[in-house]
Amino acid sequence: MASKLYEKILIATDGSEYTKNAVDYGIDLAKNTGAKLLTIFVVDTAAFASIPMDAAWESMYELLRQEGDAAIKYVIDKAKAEGVEAEGNLIEGHPADEIIKYSEKNSVSVIIMGTLGKSGLDRFLLGSVAEKVVRNSKIPVLVVHAKK
Repeated sequence: MASKLYEKILIATDGSEYTKNAVDYGIDLAKNTGAKLLTIFVVDTAAFASIPMDAAWESMYELLRQEGDAAIKYVIDKAKAEGVEAEGNLIEGHPADEIIKYSEKNSVSVIIMGTLGKSGLDRFLLGSVAEKVVRNSKIPVLVVHAKK
């Protein structure tokens, strides 16, 4: 059954265990609505902006890209196993900003993200990509807590 409500679903992944539940939700929603499934991983280059580019930086950057490729592959492989076609993209920049820009540019119906479920001082000190996306996105955001 195709849904007009969900034509494109975006799963924003960081490749961690905490996003696996969000991946499952996104794939299930795409499967049940006939929506196109997109997934992205954002390499947070803003974190390295003040570091001079050298061999150590290049090595760290390459590790982040490999982590992103693996995260995207995980979502696509899992989607295909469920009979859902998916496409993935590796993007660079500030994660929250890039997720929102990508969603708007690609006319996404809903953004699905995982969260650690942090609260209080932890959230204040660490910040939260999911929280920033929820606060700033014009597109609906479904935040899925990790399995406990």
